[in-house]
Amino acid sequence: MKLAFIIDPIHSLDPCHDTSVALMEAAYILGHEVWITQVNHLSVVEGKAWAILERVELIPIELGAKGWIAANPWYKLSDTSTFCPLETMDAVFMRTDPPVTVPYLYATYILDYIDRNKTLVINSPSGIRAANEKMYALQFTEAIPETIVTADKETIRKFTEVKGSAILKPLGNKAGEGILILSDSDRNFNSMIELSTNQGKIPVMIQTFIPEAKEGDKRIILLDGKPIGAVNRLSGAGEFRNNMATGGSVAKTEITPREQEICAQLAPTLSRDGLIFVGIDVIGGYLTEVNVTSPTGIREIDRLDNTSLGHQVIQWIEQVKN
Repeated sequence: MKLAFIIDPIHSLDPCHDTSVALMEAAYILGHEVWITQVNHLSVVEGKAWAILERVELIPIELGAKGWIAANPWYKLSDTSTFCPLETMDAVFMRTDPPVTVPYLYATYILDYIDRNKTLVINSPSGIRAANEKMYALQFTEAIPETIVTADKETIRKFTEVKGSAILKPLGNKAGEGILILSDSDRNFNSMIELSTNQGKIPVMIQTFIPEAKEGDKRIILLDGKPIGAVNRLSGAGEFRNNMATGGSVAKTEITPREQEICAQLAPTLSRDGLIFVGIDVIGGYLTEVNVTSPTGIREIDRLDNTSLGHQVIQWIEQVKN
């Protein structure tokens, strides 16, 4: 097969952490052609999505005593690039990191012009547009903690007063950026709301504080609606956010029956929206986010569980395409 990956500049990726690299590496090991491009190299020509593509060879990472070890360099690019329709690929992965900026949004419009009868797109461009990673979870009311979305300071204050404390999340950020713990007794309360909402112009998400957050934030990877692996993320010293990007650590974990139920609730909707490779976040048995743009966690799960989720994903594509 020929697989194209729309990624951030390859030199900026961490082969020991980035799921995009894990997927590309798995495809390469399994004997497939791996091609890369970036959102600014996408075009529509004669009613079809085209891209400037470079073929890449990868040197697989190895597991050492203290974690993954990568060669230097860990990839080799072809000497020349090619400009061709993306429908010549068997599958295209949209793996540019969020946030979903205007260029990102325009890239999804370009990807709409791939012939889906010829090429599998992971994830669906329209699905990515529909699935704001905070807002998308709201439709699964039985799975999420009590949540409101608003830009109104008094509404936020009343919610926080009733709950005693709450979590504020900006709707467009990533990796824990801008998340705050709210308390109505905090003298900075008004200022925090004003800053987060841009003086009441931009809505934010407010959720009931879940005490079990101190036990970790579980990332579960779903493939075609089914959970294939999970990792527990723990906050670092002096930090309440359980994000690897904020200095957190990871720990081996299991998927509980409650979490299996949550995955089953999501599966039909994910399928409807063409969201094939997804990462959900669960705290204390509650769904908090649905990550569809560039979900990560494969390298950590593989290391802790002695597995290869990248191989599972590529083998699933092989079955779909055959």
